[in-house]
Amino acid sequence: MRTDQEKYCFNCGTAIDSKAAVCPKCGVPQPDIARNKTINSRWLAALLLCWILGIFGAHRFYLGRTGTGFLMLFTLGGLGIWYLIDLIIIIVGQFHDYDGSFVKAQLE
Repeated sequence: MRTDQEKYCFNCGTAIDSKAAVCPKCGVPQPDIARNKTINSRWLAALLLCWILGIFGAHRFYLGRTGTGFLMLFTLGGLGIWYLIDLIIIIVGQFHDYDGSFVKAQLE
């Protein structure tokens, strides 16, 4: 019987505690769904900031990567090359924010 305190393992399907970060049966880390929705909702904003103000590093400031944001600001997006690379990486969903979480489009 499933209660509100259970969820199912992403890998093996075993019922586990809803706050478990790792499945006790197979040892696979579990995705944090609440956090992923917050990250996913920022994808479009990051994409638009990169498209419009990318050479100034606006998308990096928005995602908390201020150090590289300043580098982009002073080099005008690496003379446009760094800007284009970031734009492609954001579109394919492989861009990280300040704490290492992917910023990608929501597929739901």
